[in-house]
Amino acid sequence: MQSARGAFWRAWRLGRAQGWAWRLGILICMGAFLPARGAAAPAQAAVAGAGSSAAAAQATAPSSAGQAAIGQSAGSISGSVTDPNGGPVSAALVTLSSGGRTVQQVRAADNGEFAFAGVAPGNYQLSVSAAGFESQSAFVALHPGETYTAPRIVLALAPVVTSIKVTPSRAEIAKYQLQHEEKQLVLGFIPNYLVTYYPHTAPLSSRQKFQLMFKTVFNPFTLGLTTAFVGGEQAAGMYSGYGNEEKGFAKRFGAAYATLGIGAFMSDALLPSILKQDPRFYYKADGSVPSRLLYAITRSVICKGDNGHWEPDFSSVLGHFAAGGIANLYLPPQNRRGWGTTLENGMIGIGFDAFANILQEFLLPKLTPSLSHRRHGRP
Repeated sequence: MQSARGAFWRAWRLGRAQGWAWRLGILICMGAFLPARGAAAPAQAAVAGAGSSAAAAQATAPSSAGQAAIGQSAGSISGSVTDPNGGPVSAALVTLSSGGRTVQQVRAADNGEFAFAGVAPGNYQLSVSAAGFESQSAFVALHPGETYTAPRIVLALAPVVTSIKVTPSRAEIAKYQLQHEEKQLVLGFIPNYLVTYYPHTAPLSSRQKFQLMFKTVFNPFTLGLTTAFVGGEQAAGMYSGYGNEEKGFAKRFGAAYATLGIGAFMSDALLPSILKQDPRFYYKADGSVPSRLLYAITRSVICKGDNGHWEPDFSSVLGHFAAGGIANLYLPPQNRRGWGTTLENGMIGIGFDAFANILQEFLLPKLTPSLSHRRHGRP
């Protein structure tokens, strides 16, 4: 029995020993296998690295060769810029472009020379510009490795354009307008100087105001009109103190002409010069008939000042009343009525101006040949 137990025990121990031995063998094998794989991985990595380096070396070698080839094929472009006299144009801007794109850009040296280096073969446009000169351009076909020297580029001088604006003075404008106004004759023979048809009328000087007044008063038509007026007065028996004979006619003529001359002197020359007012009627031309009619009537007491603004016509109103007052000095005693005559003559003068202005606005321009070529417009 003991033998059997001993044998069993020995067998069991032997089996356990074999199991442990089997397990230990597996562990030993695994330990030997894993280091081998770890060593193999670096080796494979090293081999792969070596392969990559070789590939990189192979890839790099052609690239370097390409750059060397490009460097060997690049060329250069040079030249010089001068003016028409052959002098250098320093600091001229030289632009090398291709296909509308700027490739390089340099400034010419003090001697007018320029150069572009490292230019790839191809077709280029060479453009040169400088202040005070006209721009120039040329086409260049550069071959591989070529050193191209462009023909001398001569810049022509830019044309100098000078703009001068000449504005005549107001005195010159007034002189020009006055020359045309002195040719204004209704039906070709009736003087009509004291009206302006210019849209922008320059003011008259004092001398020009007196000039117009004298041309109006000392005019054959004025003398003839006064004669006819005096004949009508004598026929109507007005101012009986003068008589009805030739002597009476002469007195009437002298008084009428004096009244006309004094009125024109005061209203159209002296007072306008002192008060700086324009004695002329300004043609309106546009607007409705009622508005133009009202305009013409009111211009008998409203005038344009030398400053270009409308203002009360003191020159005309005071001139008419002054002429009426002076007329009392040479009228026959029996026909003098003091202030009554002065007021009457003054009002007659203003009324006559209003009537004359209506004719100026609506009728006389159509009867004045010298106005046919002139454009009417609002002053």
